[in-house]
Amino acid sequence: PQDPADEPASVLLERIRAEKARLVKEGEVRKEKPLAAIAEEERPFALPMGWEWVRMPEIYYSISPSSNKVLSSSVQEEGAYPVVDQGKRYIAGYTDIASLLICLPGPVVIFGDHTTERKYVDFDFVAGADGVKILRPLQLNEKFFFHQLLGYRLEDRGYARHFKILNSQLFALPPFAEQSRIVARVEELMALCDTLEETGRLAAVQHERLASALFDTLTNSATEEEAGENWQRIAPHFDLLLDRTSMVDRLEQTILQLAVRGRLVPQNPADEPASVLLQNIGSEKDHLIATGKIKRDKPLPPIGGEEKPFELPKLWEWVRLGQVIELVSGQHLLPSEYSENLDLAIPYLTGPAEFGKMYPQPTRSTNERRAIATNEDILITVKGSGVGKLNLVGVEELAISRQLMAIRPIIVGHDFLFLALSVLGGSFLEKSVGIAIPGISRVDVTEAVVALPPIAEQSRIVARVAELRALCAQLRDRLAATAKTQSRLAEALVDGLG
Repeated sequence: PQDPADEPASVLLERIRAEKARLVKEGEVRKEKPLAAIAEEERPFALPMGWEWVRMPEIYYSISPSSNKVLSSSVQEEGAYPVVDQGKRYIAGYTDIASLLICLPGPVVIFGDHTTERKYVDFDFVAGADGVKILRPLQLNEKFFFHQLLGYRLEDRGYARHFKILNSQLFALPPFAEQSRIVARVEELMALCDTLEETGRLAAVQHERLASALFDTLTNSATEEEAGENWQRIAPHFDLLLDRTSMVDRLEQTILQLAVRGRLVPQNPADEPASVLLQNIGSEKDHLIATGKIKRDKPLPPIGGEEKPFELPKLWEWVRLGQVIELVSGQHLLPSEYSENLDLAIPYLTGPAEFGKMYPQPTRSTNERRAIATNEDILITVKGSGVGKLNLVGVEELAISRQLMAIRPIIVGHDFLFLALSVLGGSFLEKSVGIAIPGISRVDVTEAVVALPPIAEQSRIVARVAELRALCAQLRDRLAATAKTQSRLAEALVDGLG
């Protein structure tokens, strides 16, 4: 609140002008050109009683660092004297060169001519090499001067100079006594903001710990019944857990983990067991080999106990991926063997950069048939930064580059296998070797271990996952809408206050 007993800013302004005139007369400050009067239309808002509008250059003088500057290459991690420059770090480093020290007559504000950084400095220092403007306020509370400068939204000109923009600002000058009250209130509120920010950080850590504990408990449920119990334990906390999109992502990953562990839908004892499915797959592979449609792969090693990360439900089986698929390796094509558009017979996919949300979107084509993926094959990235990334073929034929392989399920549902491979994506990435171009081999893919459910249960799992993913998508949309509303409200409040 204003105090009518305060000496008005007009009287303070007279003292400021007298002080500046004295400094000019004594040669401490250069005489400046007269400043234009402030027109009514320049004033951004109505001032309280006792305040005055002034132009920035009226209320401070510059302290020139002249030759008292240190090159950034000479700044040390330790030393006798702090170095302050126009960068974001409050203290850029240190130097031992005493002759460069700038001895201050009182607190100053450092303004970065190229960066618009503003720093309150109340100690002697050595200036950085470039763009450092040292502003000493006249007859003002130095911290009030600093806080008002912090509030200026200055036009960003990149690395161009900004000091002229700062000097074009108007300064709202309150009575001196009120300046002190404002500073005290600002610092009180800033301390509260710091506390809220720190509390937010602590809350985020606690949120992550709680989410990890609950989701991990859910993922590690030993049976479908136990998973149901754990769902009930989590359900009352959903409003707390799922208040950000990252937690919805965690929930969706948990759903996938439960799906491929047999914890998402109840088992049906009447289902034909996966052991029979495996026999049927073996017979189908033998038929395809006999008719020359696929080649016989090398025998796969037995699955060791340490490779089985959880206990399987009844009717499920552990398998190596190579037992239930045909694997097509991509091939490199020379530029002369493909077109940069889709005018040739077969679309040609060079890598995951052309993966769509579900189906690939190739921009090239070829007549070569050396590596052909077919409709509903699962594409897996095996070279480059996207190792393990998946997509699904949605056209009759697609030529693939050596950055990719095509996984063709035999009898197993491709939708369920896609889910299983989504969970395995991280393990494929861990197996990748190479620094410039990391990659995995055919063996890494064929020897991957997956849990195979009965064919009927695969369909139930896929349907349930689709249902839950749709709910997750709705929740993300709601969170995004809430965030957008909050942002609009904040902008409206800021505009209103401005």
